[in-house]
Parts: sequence; C-alpha cells; structure tokens
Amino acid sequence: MMPKDTRDVADVTTDPAAAATGKTAVLYRMALPDHLCPSGQKARWLLDRHGYEVDDRLFRDRSEVDAFKVQHDVPTTPQIWIEGERVGGYQALREKLTGYDPKATTYKPVIYLFAVAAATALALSIGFLGTITWQTLGWFISVSMILLGMQKLRDIESFTTMFLNYDLLARKWVPYAYVYPWVETGAGVLMTGMLLTPLAAPAALFIATVGAISVFKAVYIDKRELKCACVGGGSNVPLGFVSLTENLMMMGMAIVMLVRIAG
Repeated sequence: MMPKDTRDVADVTTDPAAAATGKTAVLYRMALPDHLCPSGQKARWLLDRHGYEVDDRLFRDRSEVDAFKVQHDVPTTPQIWIEGERVGGYQALREKLTGYDPKATTYKPVIYLFAVAAATALALSIGFLGTITWQTLGWFISVSMILLGMQKLRDIESFTTMFLNYDLLARKWVPYAYVYPWVETGAGVLMTGMLLTPLAAPAALFIATVGAISVFKAVYIDKRELKCACVGGGSNVPLGFVSLTENLMMMGMAIVMLVRIAG
C-alpha cells in the first residue's frame, strides 16, 4: 500500500531542488504496474525515519522513467533531493544520513556469525543434554566452522582470490584454495554430529594449522594489511585476530577429539 502523500510524476510541475527545503525531501521512484522499486521503498522509509516530510513522486510508466533520466542526466532511479540539492540514489542517501561507509572495515559479519553459532550451541546443549557442558563449546566451534565454510562457498571465486593473498599452501598449490571451504564445512558437520572423528579431526587440524601459520606470518611478521577471507570474499573484515582465532579454535577442538580417540 502506498503512503497517502504520494503523487504521480505526471501531476507534478515543481522543480525538485526548489521543493526540497528544510525538512522536506523530494523522492522520485518507480511504481510501475509490474515493478515497485525496492530501493525506492527503502529510501522512503529512511527519509521518514529521519524526520523528513517526503514529497513522494511516482513514475507510473517506463517512458516517464526514461525521460527523467535524460532530463536530470542520471543513470538510475530512485533519486532524492534534500536541502535544495540532489543526493543521488538510495546508497548515497544512506551514506549521507547514517554515515555508512561501504569501504570501511568492520567486524560485524563475524560478530553476527559467532552470535548465531553460540545461540545454536546453547540450543543443542539445553535441548539434548539439558545443561551447558564442555560439549557446548565444542558445538560452538563446529557450528562456527559450518557457518564460516558456507560463507566462503557462497562466492568461492571471490573467496579464493582473497585467500591467495596470504595462505601459504594455496599460493603454492591453487586448488587448495577451492578445497579449503569444503573441508572446513564438512569437518564442521561431522564434528557437530560427532561422526567419523578419525577423518574429521585430522582434516580440521591440518587446514587450521596451515591457516594459523599463514595468518601469523602475513599480519605479525610481514606486517601486511589485508582483508580476511574468513567470512567469504568481498568482506571488509581485516585479516588478523579474527582469522587467527578461527584457526586456533579449529586446532584446539581437533586436538581434543584426537586425544579422546587415543585415550
């Protein structure tokens, strides 16, 4: 359902720069019979959230969109004006109003992933064991391995490109970069189910040891500033503590499982 203060572009004659004064914003977005622009909806929501009165101007026909692009020399819609000036599209508006920087380094993806892994481990422990034990920590690590592996597999080409920047074995043998996320995910699944430990534990120990050495060398010896491939390609998580922690957790769990087998 459209907000009540919307108008069709065909019914609007006011120049957007002149209309966008004070806390009034002008928003042009598509509301075609077969397409309601998602970015336009998010732009409207963001403007409302920041206290703007929105002059919401809707394109109802594709020809209106094309004419608007030519008139204002813009490649896409939506387009937003505030304080008498054109801001641009939704991403530009988001950066202006919230300070969001798509290139800034952030640990948020890892924090969210570990939080989900911790919640899952607690649910498994309470649901199946009725209490929290050392197995809870084991499940946290194994579930984290699954989630981290899936992030890498989501776009394996981007992951391998980042991984090859620092992993010592992958730089010697490129196929290892493609194998790594499968081994991590598979070992995590087996460890979660406590299955095939003689296979899962050595596999996890191997990739974790190589990974820990590679990260330590790249960050703490060579002093290189790189992005971490731990949560997949394209992430803005800096290489260092997080990736090293990921590998050390895998190493620790694998060693404990191997000691249990030996005992």
